[in-house]
Amino acid sequence: MPTVLRIGGYRFFFYSNENGEPCHIHVQRERMAAKFWLRPVSLASSTGFAAHELRKLISLVEEHKQTFEEAWDEFFSN
Repeated sequence: MPTVLRIGGYRFFFYSNENGEPCHIHVQRERMAAKFWLRPVSLASSTGFAAHELRKLISLVEEHKQTFEEAWDEFFSN
């Protein structure tokens, strides 16, 4: 499960067996987790995050979208 980025306690990653799904990123902090589609950015699922934290995460995903897409495309093109 490649970790793409870490920001202030959040780990942004994807699983290596997910190439059959559309481009997305998982976010984890402690026992909380969320999944965001990247094209376009939208929340796919969430467990444990409060609404205000999800809004913050959406902003972070949008800010780093290009980094996440490049990591996804590079990993799954090999």
